[in-house]
Amino acid sequence: MPPSTPDFRLDGYEAVNDRVAERFWQHIEIEHNELTVLAEHHTPDDQHSYFVLHNGAVTWGFPGEPQMVALHLQRDVQARTFRFQHTPLPLPAMAQSWLIARGCPEEKILLPEDTGTAPADQATRALEARLRSDGDHFALLTSYTHDIAPIQTTVMLRAVDERAPLPFRVLLREVDTEKWTHTLREGGFTTFQQATDWWEAHWSGEGLPLPTTPPAARRTTLPTKPGIPAPLVPRNGPSR
Repeated sequence: MPPSTPDFRLDGYEAVNDRVAERFWQHIEIEHNELTVLAEHHTPDDQHSYFVLHNGAVTWGFPGEPQMVALHLQRDVQARTFRFQHTPLPLPAMAQSWLIARGCPEEKILLPEDTGTAPADQATRALEARLRSDGDHFALLTSYTHDIAPIQTTVMLRAVDERAPLPFRVLLREVDTEKWTHTLREGGFTTFQQATDWWEAHWSGEGLPLPTTPPAARRTTLPTKPGIPAPLVPRNGPSR
């Protein structure tokens, strides 16, 4: 099924208050025609809808901004009102993780096979699956999406558990526009400075490989808690 603009299923509903109505207009409705559905799930009782969206309007905005939007709609079917939560994120797997943490079954929010680029290898599939399942163990520090060839996205994360080995992670997603596939790789760093040095070198064109993350350091088992305040990170991209 080809991608389409979203049907939010809000006919006959009103925002629960004026503040929600204003926020929904500012963050969602105003760019409705630029939003493309990558995956969606609606509960049988109509109380919840979950969307992974691509926001094409970001292409014309500030360079490097995240282009994915995770949207959770909550409806009161008796009062005919709705609330919503949303967040922009750089990768589909991160948007899926955010929705899963808010009650969406993982299998219901997977991207259809004919949507977007396909994972190029098993390493990419495994890392995307891990991001969906334990992505809430990391706080997003910054990201940069370069949406013209070569299409790349870099994401910098910090472990919520300060005791975690290699607490700083960098994800690199690269798209092969000829094969219409993508790879996703992860590197681990001991310090914020090391992660930043790699980031700046990468976007300067030095082509440094990501340091391999040992399997034992890849997963944490702590419960979710609020993300750590992020160090100031420049949203560096390619030189212009």
